[in-house]
Amino acid sequence: MGSGNRRGRRFMSARVRLLLVAVLLSFAVLMTALAFKSHGPQQVPVARGVVNGSFHPIAGTFAPDDTTLSACGADPRCLEQAFGNLAYNAGPRSALAEFDRRRAVDNTVATDCHRIAHTIGSAALARFKGNVAKTYSQGSPSCASGYYHGILERAFVGVDSEHGLIKAARSLCSGAGVRRMGFLDYQCVHGLGHGLMIQTGYDLPTALSVCRHLQTRWDEISCTGGIFMENGSTVYGMRSRWLKDDDPLYPCPRVGLRSRGSCYLRVTTQILRTNHFNWPDTAARCRALAERWAHYCFRSYGRDNVNSAGGNSELILKLCRLTGAGEGDCLYGAARTITDRVARADGAGAFCRGADLRYQPACFAGVGVVIGLLEPTERKRVEACRHLSALYVGECAKAAAAEIAPSGRGAWG
Repeated sequence: MGSGNRRGRRFMSARVRLLLVAVLLSFAVLMTALAFKSHGPQQVPVARGVVNGSFHPIAGTFAPDDTTLSACGADPRCLEQAFGNLAYNAGPRSALAEFDRRRAVDNTVATDCHRIAHTIGSAALARFKGNVAKTYSQGSPSCASGYYHGILERAFVGVDSEHGLIKAARSLCSGAGVRRMGFLDYQCVHGLGHGLMIQTGYDLPTALSVCRHLQTRWDEISCTGGIFMENGSTVYGMRSRWLKDDDPLYPCPRVGLRSRGSCYLRVTTQILRTNHFNWPDTAARCRALAERWAHYCFRSYGRDNVNSAGGNSELILKLCRLTGAGEGDCLYGAARTITDRVARADGAGAFCRGADLRYQPACFAGVGVVIGLLEPTERKRVEACRHLSALYVGECAKAAAAEIAPSGRGAWG
């Protein structure tokens, strides 16, 4: 009888183990499936971040495969991989030329253009075996400089401590051979923010801490802009734990004052995602903030407005009018974004001339932010502003000068 009981217990134990294995396998399959869904933030698992000093990067080096553009149709993740393959195999210049051609005629490419450009940059970095300077030299600012951001997304691969991140972050952009506080320097430091979030598994406090150790306040603010932009992303199948669907303003009210402005400059992306692009509701949420933060929120609204409207000036102006007293800040954010997307000011100048006269000074100031990055001297910045508008050259040139102040007071983030 005792022998039979032992056999029975062993049998039951084996069944329990098999059941446990089955449950764990089912859970693993479920989590894998969730990781590759991209239809909403609630469907993807939350990234762990840094746990007990251990890093959990959500993206490694770019891995080429046999995905081709002709096979992708309207699948954005497929297009990202296919363009990455093209950059890896034929070089980034060929990939960017095809990218620019396609985004002019393909709505899916145009809509997902920033992330596609990120992947082209990541793939180019892999092609050039991690040489940031060489990879930067063969890029372009297409679609808000996504190529440059993509390089920095993967540049921290292999770094496994906060001290290592600080050391790498302080040297990566200087190694890219770009002018201090110039357009490419901004894109590089902004890209560091993306890379820090990715390498730490969306650990916001650690990423912000590294940004604080950069050379100047301007560097820090430029870097934190990339952090908060990446915080709202789920492109790698993981979601930041620093997001809440029932509180789209989170984590901005909880972030330290030092970084709170950068957070609010990205906050409407999450608001729009959770309210299904209800623009009047988004404007109302910005208005409900204290004036200090509403100012940043409306600029965020202007940036997301441009991205949503696909460059349609009439629609951008219409959506900005919904903000009421925030219209000037909305136009500032929109004009800044239009200029940044192409690294030229002419298009944004034409946009500002179509705005309400009351808010044109703010609009041209938004253009001036990028002119400050593009032009190397005060004389050239004033000339560029005067070319756009003799009437508002002062507002434009003042914003240009503020943007490149080492204090970072004018930095867009």
